Amino acid sequence: MSISTEKRPPTVLMKGIVKRFPGVVANQEIDFRILRGEIHSLLGENGAGKTTLMNLLSGVYQPDVGEIYVDGQQVSFRSPRDALDHGIGMIHQHFQLVNNFTVAENIVLGMPGPIHLDLAITEKTVDDLSSRYGLAIDGRARIWELSVGEQQRVEILRMLYRNIDVLIMDEPTAVLAPQEIERLFAVMRLIKNEGRSVVFITHKLEEVLEVSDYITVLRRGKVMSTVRPEKVKGKDRAVSRELARMMVGREVILEVGKESCKTDRPLLSVERVSVRGDRGELAVKDVSFSVKVGEIFAILGVAGNGQRELVEALVGLRSMESGQVLLENGDIIAGLERVAYIPEDRKGRGCLPDMPLLENFALTRREQFTVGPLMRWKTVAEKARQCIWDFNIAAPSISMKARQLSGGNLQKLILAREFSQKPFLLIAEQPTRGLDIGATEEIWKAILHQRQKGGILLVSGDLKEALSLADNILVIFRGQVMDIISCEDEDGIADIGPLMAGVRRKR
Repeated sequence: MSISTEKRPPTVLMKGIVKRFPGVVANQEIDFRILRGEIHSLLGENGAGKTTLMNLLSGVYQPDVGEIYVDGQQVSFRSPRDALDHGIGMIHQHFQLVNNFTVAENIVLGMPGPIHLDLAITEKTVDDLSSRYGLAIDGRARIWELSVGEQQRVEILRMLYRNIDVLIMDEPTAVLAPQEIERLFAVMRLIKNEGRSVVFITHKLEEVLEVSDYITVLRRGKVMSTVRPEKVKGKDRAVSRELARMMVGREVILEVGKESCKTDRPLLSVERVSVRGDRGELAVKDVSFSVKVGEIFAILGVAGNGQRELVEALVGLRSMESGQVLLENGDIIAGLERVAYIPEDRKGRGCLPDMPLLENFALTRREQFTVGPLMRWKTVAEKARQCIWDFNIAAPSISMKARQLSGGNLQKLILAREFSQKPFLLIAEQPTRGLDIGATEEIWKAILHQRQKGGILLVSGDLKEALSLADNILVIFRGQVMDIISCEDEDGIADIGPLMAGVRRKR
């Protein structure tokens, strides 16, 4: 069976798509189309059904109701392999790479071919592809050696190597700094100019206006609107407000009324710390800074410049090569005992995906809920339900598994758990990564409220977030401190972009 809505049918047409999960209707009668040579953005709040819809198109799930057409022909995908065979590939928010394999091995993994693989030829092909699309990567490097941003390039190359016609990218900019985002957009435009199509799933309003040909907004599993970017472009902030209203059904303005930090009392002192990376190299080199009581201190840099190694050393997950870290009273910091920690990798380190939300909520708070050897599960359940309510987490039951939550809702669960401890020091890595504009507003307000109880070390790759929340910003590049800039220093703020790229401006 085939259909045609125009002289040449769209590359993809989804009609009347319904997908249900226990207690949730993720997609409700959705119509969605993708034209050749376009970038189509899918915008919506956490749990709106964006990723579910694209999981249906990429063969991860099958629709309960509805039809999918590719080039006018009705299809039924039983697996991602079926979708790939029809030229549709998806890069998921959580990368699907084998850490111990090389870049080249990951790219060809699962493809039909000879029993004995000629890796030299594969590596040459990967190098040619990476040069063509501006995705600099070493085909011989192993995945565990790469930053998150570099791993994303591998995922993109993996799909390009398979010569796909429709590339679905789920929150691809969540792990990138401004310079990397511009490079990614250049790659997306190049793919579009080749006559292929890109579906760009995101929460970031400014980005969809910059790169999209069409924008489809989902809310609570339904299509609210499909528009051209120029139709919602207006004066200044009116653009974001209109799209935000479509997304979350209310006015959202990311202005949180930050007040300057007035205290000079140190809470955390990091003194000449050096840390080795996974390959034995010095990933952090002689870093010093202090976090004061009531202060939000941000570490800002492109992914892969030593932030992860530094934080792991601070929370006791990695040993230091040299230096020391002191708390307010002069004690040497000893892991997580007096510190709440929101890790960058919410799925691999922030939770146990196959455990219920109830047990995940108790992971870092077990001593607060125990009487002797026994857990007070009733108290845990009460606290968990209250936090789910307070943080507006879309979870029908505390018995559901963590992996069943959308990425943004899982992030909010981890934030709720750590905030509920009322820590005197909070270390937060990428706390709003993957969150929609409404949830981001909520988290920013929660972070600013938390500062009244102690201090916060914020690790971010988002310049806007750092400027909105922090009192002072340390810019890091290749494990070294480029500068520490007050957010009241307008001249210094203008230097942050170049500093993130390793360039110091002469004044």
